[in-house]
Amino acid sequence: QVQLVESGGGLVQAGDSLRLSCAASGRTFSGFTMGWFRQAPGKEREFVGCIMWSGGITYYAESVKGRFTISRDNANTLNLEMNNLKPEDTAVYYCAVRRAPDAAIEGDGYHYWGQGTQVTVSS
Repeated sequence: QVQLVESGGGLVQAGDSLRLSCAASGRTFSGFTMGWFRQAPGKEREFVGCIMWSGGITYYAESVKGRFTISRDNANTLNLEMNNLKPEDTAVYYCAVRRAPDAAIEGDGYHYWGQGTQVTVSS
């Protein structure tokens, strides 16, 4: 049974940093792309960024580019380093796995999802 578990969320102030992690289990995800999405109250889920297995190539949403960094410790562990956080970054953050080696920014392109972790940034 595949399971993705996010951790590291919390309440921080604007300008602070936070590191999220995602531990995947149930199978190996080598060769697959992993990504982060977020959903703020009353808003649709949005792409944050993803990392391809091959070469560790990363893609980011414009809103987080230069502030967020995605990394992958191994085939089943994903991280999201968030710096200079802003109140508009407040959302539930989800880890996701795409059963393919290429990148995708649409949520429909991902096949496994975590339960999410709350990030709240106060002004």
